[in-house]
Amino acid sequence: MNNYSHLFSLDTASFFRSPVRDIFKRVDLNAIYSFAGGYPSADTFPLEDFRRIMSDVIDKVGAKAFQYGATQGVTELREALSGRYGVPLERIQITSSSQQGIDVCTRILVDPRDVILTSSPSYLGALQSFRSYRADVRGVEYSPDPEKFAEAYRMAAEKALSEGKRLKFIYSIPDFQNPSGETLPVEHRRMLVDVARHYGMLIVEDSPYRELRYEGEDVPTIYSIDPEIVLHLGSFSKIMAPGFRLGWIFGNPSLLDKIYVCKQSLDLCPPVFDQYVAAEFISGGSLDRNLRKSVDLYRSKRDVMLEMLDSAMPHGVKWTRPEGGLFVFLTLPEGFDSVKFYDMALDAGVAYVAGNFFYPDGGGRNTMRLNFSFMTETRIREGISLLASLLSEYIVK
Repeated sequence: MNNYSHLFSLDTASFFRSPVRDIFKRVDLNAIYSFAGGYPSADTFPLEDFRRIMSDVIDKVGAKAFQYGATQGVTELREALSGRYGVPLERIQITSSSQQGIDVCTRILVDPRDVILTSSPSYLGALQSFRSYRADVRGVEYSPDPEKFAEAYRMAAEKALSEGKRLKFIYSIPDFQNPSGETLPVEHRRMLVDVARHYGMLIVEDSPYRELRYEGEDVPTIYSIDPEIVLHLGSFSKIMAPGFRLGWIFGNPSLLDKIYVCKQSLDLCPPVFDQYVAAEFISGGSLDRNLRKSVDLYRSKRDVMLEMLDSAMPHGVKWTRPEGGLFVFLTLPEGFDSVKFYDMALDAGVAYVAGNFFYPDGGGRNTMRLNFSFMTETRIREGISLLASLLSEYIVK
């Protein structure tokens, strides 16, 4: 068998596999109770709207929809986003998915050993990207007290500086965080901006779930607090369909120019036909109509999951109660190992994501993330009942 190890770059040593994707390779998601992925429900994909809009795009744009396009994105989509979110056109860059947004921000800002501060836990896909560039990723624990919250970030920054490290940015998912499902209060957002300003850092605000709110009031984006130091990432994956692989970045034009040049070496341009479809999806009102249906559907699924957790989970298990998004985060008794428990659960027919994968320091072994968007309400009830039964037996042992 050939050994290629001597040919691989040093960066590859920093790559790590997504446990979620490995689950998808092992099992048929439709054959088990899968709380593992962040898949939206296929019921939210407006197929008839897509069919009509795609035909309209071909009629209106013709062969142009299938040609190479501008690296910053087609003008029609950038104009549609500008009108929807009130952001000037020159501050909008289209990306080939929000995940690419995370990656290009890291690529233009981070050298090996540079420090990124993030919440603990944080989004697994972002941690994968950061580590692939050999960044020094440092997790900061949340505090409900905004002063203590800010102090924790200041202490993390000071520690990094005392070690001779360079601080680059704070990564935050302020709306219905992945994995916790929790939302960062506005005072915490202002504190985060103050910390970033003080240390000369940027903030990468990842907000793919923001429009999936089921209760409560919207909280201002971090970008709206200081658009000069914040790169705001958005995505069509959860509000339209992930198969289009489209996202966007709002930011200072000087920052976006570096991202523009970087993207030229990655993919030349985002998918052109998909961009025209997305532009029509927004401007024709399909996005708002579909969002109303999606929010109603996901609210009901979230409520079913919380109801089942309340009624079935054994004593000592706690969980978040998200106002939106796609996830609930469980904390189990100290000493519980969700990684060790995983194979037993999967063999019994239920999947989740072990929480420690979301912790930059590998902590949180007594936590797990559950998704409620993918399965039907009936299967959510059955799956939670099965998981609770397994946990009750395991915890007692």
